[in-house]
Amino acid sequence: MSRASDRAYSAIRNMILSGELPAGAQLGEEALAEMCGVSRTPVREALRRLEADMLVGRTDTQRTFVADWSIDDVADAFELRAMLEARAARRAAERMTEAALARIRAANRILSAAIQHPLPDVAGFLDGNREFHAIILEVAGSRRLAALLGTLIEQPVVLRTARQYSREELRRSHAEHEELTAAFARRDGAWAEAIMTSHILRAYHAYADAHRARLDAGMTQEAAE
Repeated sequence: MSRASDRAYSAIRNMILSGELPAGAQLGEEALAEMCGVSRTPVREALRRLEADMLVGRTDTQRTFVADWSIDDVADAFELRAMLEARAARRAAERMTEAALARIRAANRILSAAIQHPLPDVAGFLDGNREFHAIILEVAGSRRLAALLGTLIEQPVVLRTARQYSREELRRSHAEHEELTAAFARRDGAWAEAIMTSHILRAYHAYADAHRARLDAGMTQEAAE
């Protein structure tokens, strides 16, 4: 891949993950080329990669758009994350060092600080959460796990899930991280695996509840009209 293609891929991917390009938005090659400062050929290559990442879809007429996920797609993604991250947590616990444990604790302190704001700092929470999980994956030391999880952890649904959390739910997530840290400190792989499984599945149910609430609100509004 060319540097221009890599640059276009990163730029478009970041716009999708941040919500700047929302689900369903059409992706014109000419407009994207101008936004990314490259020609249309690198954009075309970038869109093919993003389609493989399931961030971009294509119609029968070959028009591209930002992919949206059904609740079944989301359930599949979280189920896969639960299995893969639980495996990574077990491996990490068995390979944990004091230096890595100190980094994990520091990442979790970022989460704690984000929750203490008068209005919870969701962006800060996500930064700490991303670092926390990245360190676990690093310590697990499996390139295959890292590759498989790479397409799941940074899906837009993760950002949407965090935005639905109340302060209490953010605190629960932080507390689960604390328990994971305790398991890592004990080098207890089975304990870490069990906590990570419940941690990811609880996040799915938070998303599913918010999804149902949005559907109910939409039906109520339609009935009122």
